[in-house]
Amino acid sequence: MAILFALLIGVLTTTGVYLSLRAQTFPVVMGLTLLSYAVNLFLFGTGRLASNAAAVIEPHATYADPLPQALVLTAIVIAFAMTAFVIVLALKTRAELGSDHVDGRADEPAPATEPHKKTPC
Repeated sequence: MAILFALLIGVLTTTGVYLSLRAQTFPVVMGLTLLSYAVNLFLFGTGRLASNAAAVIEPHATYADPLPQALVLTAIVIAFAMTAFVIVLALKTRAELGSDHVDGRADEPAPATEPHKKTPC
């Protein structure tokens, strides 16, 4: 179970970083969202990863740490609100500028360079 979590966190982190480096706004938003999911899974994994186990068993038994679960729940709510805000902001920017490029510039072709002129010796 821990290996599956580690692989999933690695895949989400890799995909999130890849999408965050794109030039358009929507892939950047999706990349940041995937990164927040990876962090949430990491925080959740710092608690106890056990299947078919109750949170509290007996008075003297070990139990799952509730702090990572509370942190993940809070992070999910905050990430949802921030993602909704960033998507609305990106749509507004797209409507006003006519481009969804991250730095605000449209995709422009590279400027043509003049051929190098040979100077007489």
